[in-house]
Amino acid sequence: MAKKAVASLQKGAGKGYAKVIKMVKSEKSGAYTFSESIVPNEEVKDYFKK
Repeated sequence: MAKKAVASLQKGAGKGYAKVIKMVKSEKSGAYTFSESIVPNEEVKDYFKK
């Protein structure tokens, strides 16, 4: 299913967006979770600075 989502981003207006995955540490348990988002290419660096 992930291949299908990534492939659809490569067509048409989707080229201006990137799928980003960020590791986030939980406050309660200390375990890491993954946060996925689709952001415009210009905002990728800002997304990881948060």
